[in-house]
Amino acid sequence: MNLILLRPWDLGLAALLVLLLAWLSWRLHLGVEKRVLIAAARSTVQLMLLGLVLGSLFATTHPWLIGALAVVMLSVAGWEVRARQKRRYRGFWGYGIGALSMFLSSFSITVLALTVIIRVEPWYQPQYLIPLLGMLLGNTMTGVAVALDNLTRQASDGRALIEARLLLGARWDEAIGEMRRDALRSGLIPIVNAMATAGLVSLPGMMTGQILAGSPPLEAAKYQLLIMFLIAGGTGLGSLTAVWIGSRRLFDERERLRLDRLGQG
Repeated sequence: MNLILLRPWDLGLAALLVLLLAWLSWRLHLGVEKRVLIAAARSTVQLMLLGLVLGSLFATTHPWLIGALAVVMLSVAGWEVRARQKRRYRGFWGYGIGALSMFLSSFSITVLALTVIIRVEPWYQPQYLIPLLGMLLGNTMTGVAVALDNLTRQASDGRALIEARLLLGARWDEAIGEMRRDALRSGLIPIVNAMATAGLVSLPGMMTGQILAGSPPLEAAKYQLLIMFLIAGGTGLGSLTAVWIGSRRLFDERERLRLDRLGQG
């Protein structure tokens, strides 16, 4: 099956739906019309630019250029995690916890998938590396952001409980253990829901894209399964790392609760 190419007019028709959504928001006083339009404009510019950049990368397969794009993707993802926190860590940690967690989880799992599972030669081929890393980073970013936000909000609301446990002789990780588990659970909810409903309620993006491009549905399903398992592992590892570093950062070396290390979002 040949790929049907989209014309600007086709995208323009689809964009009318976004304008309709913004108009409805304005009429119903929802207050999100500006955010909807900005998000649509951002995605248009970002995806068009990425399409141009990937066209050049696919032609050259230059590892330094691919590495630079991966660093840019990680940097933006780290910034987005920081921006989604209601109570952010002050200083470097506000950005560093999310970026480090995503680097450890998404990059390691991407390299593992390319070298051991898919066995691409060379492993940094941009046709495989960039889409895989992008899907892992995007989903891990959501999990890490939700988990960290949940952790800091619970620590702020439960300050008296944590300090009471410390006074009774609990260690820092015991005093905040229940909140850490809740934060981790909240970070895993999106990917657990996605796996539980895939095929019954929703058709994930990668599978849909492959089918539209003409791939056999069964092969598209196999690739989608692979991606979902990798995303689940990346989200879990990233959320676990972020919650551990984030909760440790809430205590000093004398195991005193340090909520002054959090600012307002």
